[in-house]
Amino acid sequence: MIRIAKLETFDNEFVCFVKATMDDASFGWGQTSTYNADITAQVFHRQVAPWVLGRDATDIAGAVRIVEEREHKYPGSYRYRALAGLDTAMWDWRGRSEGKSVANLLGGTRTDLRAYASSMKRDITPQDEADRLVRLRDAKGFDAFKWRIAAECGRDVDEWPGRTEEIVPLVARALGPGVAKLVDANSGFSPSRAIEVGSLLEAEGICHFEEPCPYWELEQTAEVTRALSLDVTGGEQDWDLATWRRMIDMRAVDVLQPDIMYMGGMTRTLQLVGMAHEAGMICTPHSANLSLVTICTAHLLAAIPNAGPYIEFSIEGADYYPWQQDLFLGDPFRIEDGRMHVPAGPGWGVEINPAALEAMRYRSSELVN
Repeated sequence: MIRIAKLETFDNEFVCFVKATMDDASFGWGQTSTYNADITAQVFHRQVAPWVLGRDATDIAGAVRIVEEREHKYPGSYRYRALAGLDTAMWDWRGRSEGKSVANLLGGTRTDLRAYASSMKRDITPQDEADRLVRLRDAKGFDAFKWRIAAECGRDVDEWPGRTEEIVPLVARALGPGVAKLVDANSGFSPSRAIEVGSLLEAEGICHFEEPCPYWELEQTAEVTRALSLDVTGGEQDWDLATWRRMIDMRAVDVLQPDIMYMGGMTRTLQLVGMAHEAGMICTPHSANLSLVTICTAHLLAAIPNAGPYIEFSIEGADYYPWQQDLFLGDPFRIEDGRMHVPAGPGWGVEINPAALEAMRYRSSELVN
């Protein structure tokens, strides 16, 4: 039996990479969820690593389950953010050991994915947003775009008065026909206001209305879903499978958007994907930065039967996300004709940049014989 012998983390405030080394010196790389990642690293070494050191490395689901059971009094977000680091490192190890990509391990054969260019900005004027998205359409071949409306958790107060009503038609018409158009309200509206805005979206050919109401108020979102004909989407914040089951059973949304890292890794995300597939629902995961989350999501979408039509691809560079620069060797995020390649190498098919690791805080948990 090959056992988990050492778990190392390399972290800063924004990102935490995990290296899992086995007692035969084989290894895999993973990542916890981004943001406050230095806190997540502490949770990892306190509440994840002690339960899995010495366990059978081939039993990824068993490792996930034992952490959930032993830390059952701490079922919240940080535990799952930390668990993602273990899970994704173990999947990478398995792929490296078998000489297969994670997508191939899951039975996937797709080599590239249609990407939607995802804007994170609200402090941008509608005209400037339209101009930059059109430039990306022409330069990179994107044929799907998402931009922001409302204000984050805005309680019907826009980022500035009238911005939503201005940016929706301006960007939609600038991008023109033959382009999929998506918007994200980030929990910004009440049901009545969301339905009002939804009518505008439908009139402008928008196909995807993300998180229209406070995400934790499933009944509010369901009201909007029932009232509109476009796809209402959500779920990126959620990690609890019971909540996901309720969301699916009540058809709170049309499209499910799990985040692999918020979910606790690939193993638990696959559980949700299976639930969704049984219910005839598709998954278009949340992957809003160019860290390992987008790589893992690419492998997932390349393999599952109920994948949505595209992968989320953040278009923000060093001015918005300076921390995500040069995390990997080479360029695993190349976009060609609006499509992202699924890394084909073993495991996740990417290598962490040693220079990035050197700048991070180091911590280690090891098996004591």
